[in-house]
Amino acid sequence: MQKSNGVYHEQFEDGPGGWYGWISNAGGPKPLEARPGQITSRSPWWIDYNHAPPGAGYMHMVFSLATVGPQGEVYKEVGGANRFIAEQCPTNFTNAAMTLRTRGELLPQGSQFVLLIQGNVAGITSGWLCTGQPFTVTESWSQQTIRLEDDPSNWTALGTRHDRGDMYGVKPLDRVLSDVNVNIMLVLFPLDVAAMGPLEGDPHRLRPERDFPVWRHRLPEGYVMLDEVRIEFA
Repeated sequence: MQKSNGVYHEQFEDGPGGWYGWISNAGGPKPLEARPGQITSRSPWWIDYNHAPPGAGYMHMVFSLATVGPQGEVYKEVGGANRFIAEQCPTNFTNAAMTLRTRGELLPQGSQFVLLIQGNVAGITSGWLCTGQPFTVTESWSQQTIRLEDDPSNWTALGTRHDRGDMYGVKPLDRVLSDVNVNIMLVLFPLDVAAMGPLEGDPHRLRPERDFPVWRHRLPEGYVMLDEVRIEFA
């Protein structure tokens, strides 16, 4: 096992490198399209409702990577060998520089393509979205870098829906950023989730696409390709 030199660098030459997509809460992770040198995620994406209001809202989880192991069999099957874990990369992301090379065709429908970090503090998983530094998906390959500073004005706390407070919640940004011990994701947020037809009561207490149909044309569509991820830890 190789130990990281303070840099995580993935170019997907031997597969997805531990990255995966999501089917649903019940369905779990799903494989991405992978070929030597790149991975691709395509719509339709699952609507993650775990953080519905009073949380920050709904999102599509486009790319996901666990930062701490060991991983179960299903994650190994869908994502392959996770080099972040195998190389013992740091989980302290404070002041790290994250660089992506992406391209794609994306109709964002008001959403942004942003980094999500998640860490467990005292038994609660706390997520923070780097909404102050979104990535732009263009039809040509582009390289973009963000700096993960401990500045709450650059971040949005994910929070939790009404019935998931046993698992999710808000912990201080500095605590989470200094130990991202669950995962990182690239997500589309926020989503315009609109029920197809009338509903009784508060829709945020229900689960879109499980408890009621939604207007899919109001959600992001397209695909995103990723051929390089580089994280330089401070």
